[in-house]
Amino acid sequence: MIFITAKFRVLPEHADRWPEITREFTEATRAEPGCLWFDWSRSLDDATEYVLVEAFRDDAGAAHVQSGHFKQAQQELPQYLAETPRIVNTTIAQDGWSELGEMAVPQRG
Repeated sequence: MIFITAKFRVLPEHADRWPEITREFTEATRAEPGCLWFDWSRSLDDATEYVLVEAFRDDAGAAHVQSGHFKQAQQELPQYLAETPRIVNTTIAQDGWSELGEMAVPQRG
């Protein structure tokens, strides 16, 4: 799968509205064939920073960046950002999440 993590520093006046600003893009991406997940989180240390964790089946990554909603986001989202987003992008031989064995939860009940 293609695994991507990106950090978006949003202008302070738009930070609280970022989930709303990106909603259409997020929903369209999640509906793409081959999208495994597309999840936003807000930093606990910096209220203007959002982290996007996304994954696609290997053959779906190119289709994502060629999609109409991606091209629209390229045009619309930068006006809300304080800087160019930073990204880590890699392909890994996995198709989902693995358990974090070092923090295994004991079976209850």
